[in-house]
Amino acid sequence: MNQDIAIIEIRGAAGGNEAKIWADDLLRMYLRFAEKQNWQIKTLGQRVLRIKGKNAYELLKKEAGVHRVQRIPTTERHGRIHTSTATVAILPEISENQIKINPQDLGWQFYRASTQGGQNVQKVSSAVRLIHKPSGIVVTCEQERFQEQNRKIALDLLRARLWEKEQAKKQNQLGDLRREAIGRGERSEKIRTYNFPQNRVTDHRLKKGFHNLEAILDGDLRKIIGGFKK
Repeated sequence: MNQDIAIIEIRGAAGGNEAKIWADDLLRMYLRFAEKQNWQIKTLGQRVLRIKGKNAYELLKKEAGVHRVQRIPTTERHGRIHTSTATVAILPEISENQIKINPQDLGWQFYRASTQGGQNVQKVSSAVRLIHKPSGIVVTCEQERFQEQNRKIALDLLRARLWEKEQAKKQNQLGDLRREAIGRGERSEKIRTYNFPQNRVTDHRLKKGFHNLEAILDGDLRKIIGGFKK
């Protein structure tokens, strides 16, 4: 496991279209945070980033979980506050030696990418959909211009997700008190609320509120992330 590499995957959850907008806002937040750290950033797929920098995974791993937002959507006509959520997964980059994948367990599909990647991407089947038959995990990648590059990225993402699945299995075997002590970091665990009317971000694990919400969404996460350091 390379501690200097973190894979961030964000998905809209409860809240329909507003949840997708919120997921995009979180993506920008982590992009801006990474830029402030002078880390290397690469887009692997829709709302999937590969971040490379000193201790990137160690610093970001506590961001995994459900991020809840309370605000008035731009489409809301009556000024009502809506609650939406998005899930954030923080995965390490896993080497081939750590997770062995049987080629016979893989199903490959190839198609033309829908991204704006130039004529080559649009004309040939460079995009990849990878299905891991035993687990049912599906990975797609269409960011690169050539199929071979997308195949490699898809395998990297699959190894990371298989690692995540194995870690979740191990944690579920622990006692409840032990799980609470270490912080599960699961996608289903609500970790933070972003309250726009009150201009406050509350981290439920730290049991602490932070003001200046706009600055936080612009990547100023130092105080929050620093709160988890020993």
